[in-house]
Amino acid sequence: MEIIHVSAECYPVAKAGGLGDVVGALPKYQSDNGHIAKVVMPMYRTKFLYNHQWELVHEGEQLLGQQPFRYAVIREKTNELGFDLYLVDINGLLDREKVYGYDDDTERFLAFQIAVCDWLSKWQHLPDIVHCHDHHAALIPFLMKYGYAFSARLAGIPTVFTIHNAQYQGWIGWDKQHLLPAFDNWKWGMLDWDNTINPLACAIKCATRVTTVSPSYMEELRYAANGLENLMQYEAGKSVGILNGIDADVWDPQKDGLIVKNYDDHLVKEGKRRNKKELCGHFGLDEDKPLIVFIGRLVGEKAADILPEAIRNSVYQHRGAASFLVLGSGDSVVENQLEEVKHNMHGYVNTYIGYNETLSHLMYAGADFLLMPSRVEPCGLNQMYALRYGTVPMVRSTGGLKDTVKDFGEWQGYGIRFNHATVPDITHSVGRAIDLYSNKRDLYNWMRSYMMNIDHSWDASAEEYTRLYESIKNS
Repeated sequence: MEIIHVSAECYPVAKAGGLGDVVGALPKYQSDNGHIAKVVMPMYRTKFLYNHQWELVHEGEQLLGQQPFRYAVIREKTNELGFDLYLVDINGLLDREKVYGYDDDTERFLAFQIAVCDWLSKWQHLPDIVHCHDHHAALIPFLMKYGYAFSARLAGIPTVFTIHNAQYQGWIGWDKQHLLPAFDNWKWGMLDWDNTINPLACAIKCATRVTTVSPSYMEELRYAANGLENLMQYEAGKSVGILNGIDADVWDPQKDGLIVKNYDDHLVKEGKRRNKKELCGHFGLDEDKPLIVFIGRLVGEKAADILPEAIRNSVYQHRGAASFLVLGSGDSVVENQLEEVKHNMHGYVNTYIGYNETLSHLMYAGADFLLMPSRVEPCGLNQMYALRYGTVPMVRSTGGLKDTVKDFGEWQGYGIRFNHATVPDITHSVGRAIDLYSNKRDLYNWMRSYMMNIDHSWDASAEEYTRLYESIKNS
């Protein structure tokens, strides 16, 4: 089966969040299972671009409104990622360093999607499935079906659309309708939701199948989907939640080259002790206390706005019995508040404001607990990384966190769960973590070994996607 993944991100080419991790891993596992998996994404000006060899496979021209643009498609020569990688270059639009955050993002990703459809329509053969990810690729199912320039060749290809985060929908005002290629005007309603062109809603309507990144998130979207609740309920019959996996080759404490000492479930105690010693020594924290870390974007979805107060409150209420380390960036107000907490609680709290892949690996390996108080977490990968490294996840019961973490108060539980993204709930969970670490060492040690053997690799998830593809290909 030949599957084309279309996405704005793919690790390690360009990544801004979990979307990049998923698109960098799922196609590799599909290729390992005997399928032909390909990824198509914009050609940002990243280190990966300049450090690899490429070949030109297609050049074309299309219109963005009345403005013609030329595009080129290049392929990475070595197949280093385990699948064919194609980059779409459009001078003046996609030739930027960052993935998102530009005033013309609407035009950038519209042109990207138009170019992808134009290129696919020129193929001598056609792929079996086109799998689109999030709103940056969400108009492709519509254009394949109803775009006059593409539908003759592409309308019969089944499409799968995966919602990685429904909070971001790619809204486009109808005043920009002229930027779209000519389409069947009788189908304008497919584009519209609440008097706005809504790419996410459009894909939910037009795609053959819709998936989300965990079963619980699919259920949540039927009553909390940032305005799309009725649509999710209406399209429930073609929708399914498939839990993301993690790349077990990249996230493997036995061979991770970014940590101080490698270890497996039998050597977890010594391995984590050595990595924790390195981590605490570097950040001036007490290695004899439980180390609780936060790794992620400092935004409201992750409940980062309450993180400074929750850490401060936990240090005071639990008399400094735990240490805290935060890695992340985002809201400047939160960043400044965390720096203030770090200054006022020197020796108990430290921070690294920014993105650091190497440090994140060392934190998973050296921390005792990972805190994820997310308000919204469609799947979450960090808690799965933590489990893989024997680090106890402390998570709010939402989305994929609920699907992947079982509270240690339950039979064979291996994590800490709480119900609300609030300072009191976080503070209480910190108390449970301190008690587990200090007074229940046998249980704590068993949990660390047990969680390392939970299989959250992409094998099972990739097989679920294969069954989904085959069901629509054969229907």
